[in-house]
Parts: sequence; structure tokens; C-alpha cells
Amino acid sequence: MATRTQARESVIGLLYAYTLGNEGIVKFVDEILEDKKIRNKQKEFALGLFNGVIENIDSIDEQIKSHLTQGGIDDIGSVEKSILRLAIYEIIYSGLDKAIIINEAIELSKKLASDGAPKFMNGLLDKIEVK
Repeated sequence: MATRTQARESVIGLLYAYTLGNEGIVKFVDEILEDKKIRNKQKEFALGLFNGVIENIDSIDEQIKSHLTQGGIDDIGSVEKSILRLAIYEIIYSGLDKAIIINEAIELSKKLASDGAPKFMNGLLDKIEVK
């Protein structure tokens, strides 16, 4: 059975594709998660995250933009942007502990993103207000 970390990693992959302009990926989310062996509760979890980010992407991007100290949102790499979007969605809408979400984002960025990403993630995500 997949872990929540694996489910999040799959969501980041889906968001990455979406960010690169493959908006049609929304139609294939079920199949992609199934291929990655994300099933049952973890599949529901992943679907909720993916759909939640897509539904709230404009407000999530506004959060990112408002906390950038230099450059714009287009200067952020697609993988890093996908991780940020997922983490911000979870911080604002999931009710999970912010520290756990930030730690998970940092660990995923160490695995998937550029070398400077973990520090960048930590700094930006720490500024996000829990609603």
C-alpha cells in the first residue's frame, strides 16, 4: 500500500504536467494514480489534493507571489512550483499541522527539485498563514 508521501509525490508529478501546459491531464488522473499503485485511501487522499490545488490554483499562486522577495512566480522552476502549490494548499485547507507539511515539502524538494529548493521552500512556506 502506498504511503501519503508517495501519494504526494504522485500529485507533484501531476501538478508538474499541469504546470507545463498539459491541462488535459485532469482527465487521466485516476489512471495515472492506478499505474503508480496509489489506491484506496491514498488514492482518495491524492485526488483530494490534486483537485483541491487545481480548484484553488489562483489563490495559491497569489500566496506565492505575495511572499516572494525577488523575482516572480515564473522564475520558480516547475517542480518547485508544484511542490509549493501542494504544500500551500495543505497548509491553508487541510487542517494538518503546518510544521509537518513544511517538513514533507522540504523532503520532497530534496528528492525531486534543485539543490537550493529546500531552503527556498522552508523560507516561503513558513510565511504562509494558516486559515
